[in-house]
Amino acid sequence: MICDIILSMQAIKFENVAFQYNGNEETEAVSVLNDFSIEIEEGEFVAVLGANGSGKSTFAKLVNGLLEPKAGKISVLGMDISDKKNLFEIRKNVGMVFQNPDNQQIASIVEDDVAFGPENIGCEREEIGRRIDYALHVTDTEQFRHSQVSRLSGGQKQRVAIAGALALKPKIMIFDESTSMLDPKGRREIMAVAKSLNKENGMTVINITHYMDEAVEADKIVIISGGKALKVGTPEEIFSDREFLQKVGLELPRPTIIAERLKSLGLPLNGLILTKEALDDSLCKLLQKT
Repeated sequence: MICDIILSMQAIKFENVAFQYNGNEETEAVSVLNDFSIEIEEGEFVAVLGANGSGKSTFAKLVNGLLEPKAGKISVLGMDISDKKNLFEIRKNVGMVFQNPDNQQIASIVEDDVAFGPENIGCEREEIGRRIDYALHVTDTEQFRHSQVSRLSGGQKQRVAIAGALALKPKIMIFDESTSMLDPKGRREIMAVAKSLNKENGMTVINITHYMDEAVEADKIVIISGGKALKVGTPEEIFSDREFLQKVGLELPRPTIIAERLKSLGLPLNGLILTKEALDDSLCKLLQKT
């Protein structure tokens, strides 16, 4: 009974998972994940970091059942992903938003695009309407309901892609470098939606990103390197270990870099500064003292 309660609190669990992309006559097989283990609790906001080719996107596709592990065990919301009977339910509960929103576009009109998922799982017409309303409201895209997707900006298209995933009413949302093709304004819009889904809707959110400034918004950070979840910790724990970050080829957040440079020039800034807001606040306090 206790084990069942613990399992129900875990959104995702990887146990000693291994995965490799098979080779062919021209290429060799490539091992991506090896003895990969991690636990993500329901309702957490998790950032996943790692160098290019470290296996971040492979991890996401394994969660959604788009790929099958070569070894180890994966459970999602308590369901064993190796059991084919669970795949439909798992994919219904794990929404994914990829880098390029154009690759996720199904229909030319926003409303029709968002309706595709619920229609595909057999929802009644009235329920489809309710899900469209919900998804457009949460992503603040109601004003684009009757617009052509192709005429929207990159950030707007990505929000529509999120709406399409939300219309399935998933319990887990994975953003797979979803802001990498966007300008700063578009990135802020997507991160605002991600934080709202987590904090206001209680959804488990996984943000796979190469932007350190996004990673600091998470409850915890997972560093993937050498095929393993090499380190897991809070943003403070991860970004306070500069030597480790250099070892795995990652940088500090930009506000942290600026704060460190100001400290080297003699400004008495205290503690680890991770966000623009924290840096602004520290500088304002210094100005008030002068």
